[in-house]
Amino acid sequence: MSTLRTPSTSEALPIVLAPMAGGPSTPELTAAVSNAGGLGMLAAGYLSAQALIDAARSTASLLSDGHTFGINLFCPDSVGDNETEENLLRWAEFRDLLAPVAEKFDVDLPSTPTWSDDHFTEKLEAICADDFLPSPGALEYVSFTFGYPDADVVARVKETGRKVVLNATSIDGVRAAADAGADRIVLQGLAAGGHRGYVDGKDSSDIIGATIDELAAAVAEATRATDVSIIAAGGVGGAEDVVKLLRAGATAVQVGTRFLTAEEAGTKPTHARALLELQGRETTLTHAFSGKPARTISNRFAEEFSDPAPALYPQLHYLTTPIRGAANTVGDPEYLNLWAGSGYSKCKAQPAAEIVAELAGC
Repeated sequence: MSTLRTPSTSEALPIVLAPMAGGPSTPELTAAVSNAGGLGMLAAGYLSAQALIDAARSTASLLSDGHTFGINLFCPDSVGDNETEENLLRWAEFRDLLAPVAEKFDVDLPSTPTWSDDHFTEKLEAICADDFLPSPGALEYVSFTFGYPDADVVARVKETGRKVVLNATSIDGVRAAADAGADRIVLQGLAAGGHRGYVDGKDSSDIIGATIDELAAAVAEATRATDVSIIAAGGVGGAEDVVKLLRAGATAVQVGTRFLTAEEAGTKPTHARALLELQGRETTLTHAFSGKPARTISNRFAEEFSDPAPALYPQLHYLTTPIRGAANTVGDPEYLNLWAGSGYSKCKAQPAAEIVAELAGC
C-alpha cells in the first residue's frame, strides 16, 4: 500500500468524511474521524433544526482539543418547482406500481406527494446563531448539497468565520461553485456512493467517469480552472486511490462508503450487512428510491423500478420510505437503498480511526 506520510498527533490528514444523511452520520462517527486527524462532516439531511443542534453539540463535546468538524445542509429547489400536473400524475402512477411491494411488507404508502425544503431556513438560522455551539470554533466548514445557496446565505456563513463547501460533478460545476463563493469544492466522480452532487442548471451531468484515473484527470483539470481548493470524491477504496488524487492536485479526498461499516456509524443493520456480504454484486445508479440519481448495490428494487420511476425529489423519497423501513426491519436487502460507491468491496467492520489510518497509509 502506498504511503502518504506518518503524521504527528496534531497534523491534519487529507481525509474528509462524506456527510451521509438518513442515519449513518452520527456525532460519534463525525468526531472519531476528526479526532483521528481527518475532518468529520455531520449530515443535517432529514433532521429537524433542533435535532441538528443536538447532534452538533454532541459532536463538539466529543472532539479532542484543537479538532474541528463540518456540517452539510441540503440546499432545496424552489417550492413547487417540480409539482406540475404531469409530475403529480407520474407520481400517482409510480405509487400504483409500488402497491404490490407495499402489500408484501404490509405497509401503507402516502396518499399524496410530499415536498419539503428539509427545514433549510431553520437550520441555517441555527448554524448562524451566536449560541449554536458552546465552542463556536469547533464548527469549521458548512457544505451544501443539491444546489448552490444564494449569495446572502454564503455571506452569512462566512461572517460566522466558517468556510463554505460546494459540490460539483463536472468542470462546469467547478466554475459555477467557485462563482457562487465556495472556499472548497468537492469534485465528485461517477463512482461515488449515494446521491450525486449534481446541481441542476449549473453543473454538467455525468461528465467525470467512474474510475479513479478519470477522477484524477478531472481534478487536474479543475485545478487549472480555479484557484479554489479541490476535494476529490467518488469510489475511493484505499490509500492508493488517495495518493493518486492528491498527486493530481486535490488538497484532500472525501470518503463515504468506507465509513458506512465503521463501528461508530448509524447505518441501518440490513444496509451494513449488505456492504459486507454482497461484495460480489455490481453497483448501479438509480433514482427509483428518492427521485435523485444515487449509486446503490444492485438489488431487486433498483432493477424493477429504475425505468418507470419519475425524477421527483423529495416526493419519491417520502413515497418509498415505508417500504425501505420495512425492508430494513425484516432484513431484506432487495428493497432497501443500499448506497455504496464502486469501492465498497474494501468495507470492513472496524473503528473509524482505523479507516482514516488505512486511507492515509499510516
